[in-house]
Amino acid sequence: MPRRRRRITPAALPAEVADTNAYSYGVLDGETLHVSGMVAFAPDGSYVGEGDIHAQAVQVFDNLTAVLEAAGGTLDDVVSTTTYLAAPEHAATVGQVRTRYFTGPVPPTSTVIVAPMARPQFLVEVSAIAHIPATVS
Repeated sequence: MPRRRRRITPAALPAEVADTNAYSYGVLDGETLHVSGMVAFAPDGSYVGEGDIHAQAVQVFDNLTAVLEAAGGTLDDVVSTTTYLAAPEHAATVGQVRTRYFTGPVPPTSTVIVAPMARPQFLVEVSAIAHIPATVS
């Protein structure tokens, strides 16, 4: 069976940001989807919730959902996440938002790292790996 590998760029995310910085929001390699760190970008490339960790967390998980759906998957397909926080005090809020998105029977693994973000406007970033079974024709 030939292996399929394709770039995933959902309409909900600004394509020019990924293009300018030479990365993909998601790469579907066979049945494994690798999702870049999702941040609080709106479709037009503006920042959502600057200074508001709750608003940013919601946008981040909405963006993650958009990449998964564009690849033919759902949040239930996520097997692993890495969450980057600008400050440790954001952990509880991000955790509360996360529980609203990951509601399936097997939640993904989770690693949390506190580190400076690539842009000072961002307070949280979440990357993920998902297993998306190929559809049988």
